Amino acid sequence: MIFDLLFFINSILFGIALAMDAFSVSVANAFKEDKMKAARMTGIAGTFALFQIAMPLIGWLCVHTISEFFTGFQKFIPWIALAILLFLGIRMIIEGVKGNEEEAAIVGFGTLMLQGVATSIDALSVGFTIAEYSWYAALVEALVIGVVTFAICMGGLLLGKKIGSKIGGKAVIVGGIILIAIGIEIFIKGVFF
Repeated sequence: MIFDLLFFINSILFGIALAMDAFSVSVANAFKEDKMKAARMTGIAGTFALFQIAMPLIGWLCVHTISEFFTGFQKFIPWIALAILLFLGIRMIIEGVKGNEEEAAIVGFGTLMLQGVATSIDALSVGFTIAEYSWYAALVEALVIGVVTFAICMGGLLLGKKIGSKIGGKAVIVGGIILIAIGIEIFIKGVFF
């Protein structure tokens, strides 16, 4: 595998495509916490980036070890993402309607992990598309995807903070609706396309 310009362009494009769900969830998270500090933003964006790095590598590893099992599992990916994001979105909406914005104000570790899985699970299939790569090339591709995801998520967090502070208490409800919409979008793309 030669690391030429085309390799890096493809890696960046993969990163952009894969980061769109994480971007939207980042916006929703910042709606909930419009006074989020830079360190917290870095942690959230970093979590999404780490998941986007890990998933293609796990997919690549599956192709080189247990590809038969993974092929059977792939049809469940849209269902898993839908279930996780529906759960999180509905929970946010309920907390927003009940007026429990303080309870919903900070995205906890468990919630962030679920969001990371839900927004990056489709990146497992990238491991199939890079199956002919060496381990080193797959790692470089995954790292580029992670850097792109980090940058895009930081942009989403900044945007969400700005918008969230303007829409006030209804930001939690809007964030929940965004999560549900992302789950439906992942499901439709995964099942019908």
